[in-house]
Amino acid sequence: MTMNTPQTIMPRGSATATVASDALVELQLLTAGFCRHPEFLTLRGGALKPVPFPAGFAVIRHPRHGYILFDTGYSARFFDETKRFPALLYRMMTPVTFSEKDSAVNQLRRQGIEAEDIRYVVLSHFHADHVAGIRDFPHASFLYKKEAYAAVKNLGSFASVKAGYLPGLLPENFEKRSLFIEEANRCRLPNDFPFLTGYDLLGDGSLIAVDVPGHAAGQIGLFLSTASSDYFLCADAVWSSRAFQERRKPHAAARLIMADHRHYADTFERLCLLHRQYPHIRIIPSHCGEALLQRTGEEQM
Repeated sequence: MTMNTPQTIMPRGSATATVASDALVELQLLTAGFCRHPEFLTLRGGALKPVPFPAGFAVIRHPRHGYILFDTGYSARFFDETKRFPALLYRMMTPVTFSEKDSAVNQLRRQGIEAEDIRYVVLSHFHADHVAGIRDFPHASFLYKKEAYAAVKNLGSFASVKAGYLPGLLPENFEKRSLFIEEANRCRLPNDFPFLTGYDLLGDGSLIAVDVPGHAAGQIGLFLSTASSDYFLCADAVWSSRAFQERRKPHAAARLIMADHRHYADTFERLCLLHRQYPHIRIIPSHCGEALLQRTGEEQM
């Protein structure tokens, strides 16, 4: 992660786009397991029955920095860490289906990408379905917001479960391998853009992180461009594409699992605005099966 002179990053596709060709990356969207819970909690007017929510993650190949992950999805360690009370409540509240062949590390290995090839893992936030696989990448550095980790690192056992955080999922040397997103160069985004500033993670405009708080403290999303498309990996700013397409917020009961429902509402409105004003940007929620299936394999690694 580099520190460069502040710059203005313009979304590609606008009239004044300035994203350099060497800042383009390759992208693949994959899933590692899924959980089930009632759809209506995540989408007002949704079904009462439990529906699957895949744990999506992204594989990014940068022309100079190599392979980078955005989150990791589930791993078998989730079940190890939820065997006992009170963490068992986590598994009971969101039943998880997972096969070892679907872990991030095994999916990558089948493509000829070894664990040691992953240079960075960008963590959108610290919920278990986003960080459960990070121990499988022992040579990677972790990029995240200080605020996100500070919000969970000292929680007691019951509070950790409520926050969706399982500390045993993190490697023992996690903090030594950490790089803080706040220390990356801040960059200005266009005046009419729903997100005014971002963090230029690699110093070349290829990966721009922005704040999308509410669902979890310090949650970030990631803007990037490939040769064919512009993407916004919005993490859990919404759980489905229908939410921002149809402007349907979660049920009020979902506030119980939000870090800050007012921040969530603000992030939600910004995401809806992004969809309306910049329809060419493909917004990918981490748990939207439709978005992940449509985009999986679209960009070849």
